[in-house]
Amino acid sequence: AATFMEHWKRKQMRLNYRWDLTGFEEEEDHPRAEYEAKVLEKSLRREHKHKETDKEKLTWKDRFPAYLTNFVGIIFMVGLTFAIVFGVIIYRISTAAALAISSTPSGRSSVRVTVTATAVIINLVVIIILDEVYGCIARWLTQIEVPKTDKNFEERLIFKAFLLQFVNAYTPIFYVAFFKGRFVGRPGDYVYIFHSFRMEECAPGGCLMELCIQLSIIMLGKQLIQNNLFEIGIPKMKKFIRYMKLKRRRSLDHEEHMKKKQRYEVDYNLEPFAGLTPEYMEMIIQFGFVTLFVASFPLAPLFALLNNIIEIRLDAKKFVTELRRPVAVRAKDIGIWYNILRGIGKLAVIINAFVISFTSDFIPRLVYLYMYSENGTMHGFVNHTLSSFNVSDFQAGTAPNDPMDLGYEVQICRYKDYREPPWSENKYDISKDFWAVLAARLAFVIVFQNLVMFMSDFVDWIIPDIPKDISQQIHKEKVLMVEVFMREEQGKLQMLETWKDKDNKKGENCNNHSPRLSRSHSGSLSSCHSYPLDV
Repeated sequence: AATFMEHWKRKQMRLNYRWDLTGFEEEEDHPRAEYEAKVLEKSLRREHKHKETDKEKLTWKDRFPAYLTNFVGIIFMVGLTFAIVFGVIIYRISTAAALAISSTPSGRSSVRVTVTATAVIINLVVIIILDEVYGCIARWLTQIEVPKTDKNFEERLIFKAFLLQFVNAYTPIFYVAFFKGRFVGRPGDYVYIFHSFRMEECAPGGCLMELCIQLSIIMLGKQLIQNNLFEIGIPKMKKFIRYMKLKRRRSLDHEEHMKKKQRYEVDYNLEPFAGLTPEYMEMIIQFGFVTLFVASFPLAPLFALLNNIIEIRLDAKKFVTELRRPVAVRAKDIGIWYNILRGIGKLAVIINAFVISFTSDFIPRLVYLYMYSENGTMHGFVNHTLSSFNVSDFQAGTAPNDPMDLGYEVQICRYKDYREPPWSENKYDISKDFWAVLAARLAFVIVFQNLVMFMSDFVDWIIPDIPKDISQQIHKEKVLMVEVFMREEQGKLQMLETWKDKDNKKGENCNNHSPRLSRSHSGSLSSCHSYPLDV
């Protein structure tokens, strides 16, 4: 991510030089019409009350209802996303329970695969629908704020839309990565939802594989459906609807319909250009998929590359054939998007550190290898991660119905956790091994985070923001400009000296022809000689 950001800064500098934007400074935008209307309305109210005509502007008190609406609306939508994720969790738990008591052996054997695949597809459909809803709500929330300039409007809209889509896209993945299987309890003391369903657990090998499946399906499905099919299908559908409406109107006027149309009349049927925010948002969310959880899905960059190769051609077709020609606007850089990219790059370091240390078995394996292994190998690791449970300690109604299901009576069961055995004084309490592994995990997070941050800053420092050939060319142009300026100044100086010499000669001629005048009026003559110098 750090290397990509540095590469983009260099690419941006090349584009600035190529498009003659190196010295471009963005001028202050004119106030938006909505802002001017609000200010005029406020000034009319105040003039009516106090007879004042001073220039008014909107203060935080005027915008407080809009700010409160924004805060409540964003909190509600984030809560709605969490509620939907919780609903999918309930679906997973209830479906797993229903399949577990299925009468068919195939249904019982494929419980985990069936539940995971269907839940991920539900999450994908919900994410795609909520993305469109949240985009409209973010625009409405920004409009009621009444930002002063178009730039402020765009930045606030981008921030709200990104915040909502970020929460919407990554909440199911965060649940699988950091929360699933953490609050299940233990045999004899399980955690139940609605006093009926046990919290779902990870597979015996951990949640990393399920995280990989969830991330791959959501990323690929979102790219295929939302980024590719929607990008071509929706503009074509809108274009067709607009064409049918125009066809109905023109059927009344046959002569007008048969007349050959100009190019601008044909282009009027195309979809209006709505800005680059959706295009940037796709790339930002994809950048998050590539960087935030790359430790669990290393193929994410490859799929992102393949998607972008297709995306470039689809965008080219869309911009050339499906949209009206956009109005070109000069800009110094990509604006707030660069700050969002930097923020995701920093967040990716922390998230990957927690994925490696808490979601995978990387740290427990290292702890066992260097602290508990007798012969320096991983032999006995699985046994070390399992705790013992006496079946006589089951709560009433939670024990297996048939104790002889395996053909013999079971006294001791094993489960994955670091707890004291039933024959210990503090049975089923968290053991010292748990605290040793937790300390190692937290230490790894701190070391990993600081090391990668240092490497990122080192990459940032060692790679110059401006390419060497561009900096040399800019320096050369500055030198040439200074030389041109110096030549102009020298030309002006020579012209002044020429005028000075001419005036001196005129003064000498004056002295030769009227000596009395020079003796009687020496003061005025000296002032005459000083006149060209003053000029």
